[in-house]
Amino acid sequence: MLLITFSLTLFRPVSLKMLTHNSMMNLLFTITLAIILAGALPKNVMGQGVSVPDLVTPAFFNGIINQAPAGCAGKNFYSRDAFLEALNSYPQFGKLGSADDSKREVAAFFAHTTHETGYFCNKEEQNVPANENYCDTNFPDYPCTPGKRYFGRGPLQLTWNYNYGAAGKSIGFDGLNNPEIVATDPVISFKTALWYWMQNVRPSVTQGFGATIKAINGAVECNGKEPAKVQARIDLYTKYCGQFGVSPGGNLQC
Repeated sequence: MLLITFSLTLFRPVSLKMLTHNSMMNLLFTITLAIILAGALPKNVMGQGVSVPDLVTPAFFNGIINQAPAGCAGKNFYSRDAFLEALNSYPQFGKLGSADDSKREVAAFFAHTTHETGYFCNKEEQNVPANENYCDTNFPDYPCTPGKRYFGRGPLQLTWNYNYGAAGKSIGFDGLNNPEIVATDPVISFKTALWYWMQNVRPSVTQGFGATIKAINGAVECNGKEPAKVQARIDLYTKYCGQFGVSPGGNLQC
């Protein structure tokens, strides 16, 4: 990082009569140099970001959910308003590096949520075997509650007791005793998706879309296991990048 240090004497009141021609020229040179160097400092260290609401317009969101069949449970559950309300708790979402990086992040998020929910059709994972509770006892901090099932729910299909427990602790709901709330409260539902994204996917975004697939479902889909599903995610991502006016970048496959 470039550091610039100035003597405080530069900022003391000085009478112009006290300045010689040479000292005045030196002072002007120093001030001009400071302005130039300040402009040369990298602007994307903390992320320029974009206005997420300006990207996720009603037309954009409705363009996704309107493709879901009329009888879908998610049709009257997911909404742009719920997403934007949840977004208030994650102000760093969409602020990643350059403006183009940020657009790619938003495009990637909606590509995955579109794919996971079937265009926001499903609130819950479909066709879950009756004996599958997604309870992993290797996480004693998040013990499973008898009778509760931790299958996929919400825009990113939050799954497993340890994710419900950690998400609930962070967001402020009882994920272990009341996992169903992710499919009954649309704001909490979107918050779980954004929580999972910021915790587990965000670090991979600048490595390319393929890295985000690995972060979400790599063990199931990547390395040639489910090429059709991988391609479906890529197609959605490139479509949304096109709508946002940004190139999809490289490393799309996983």
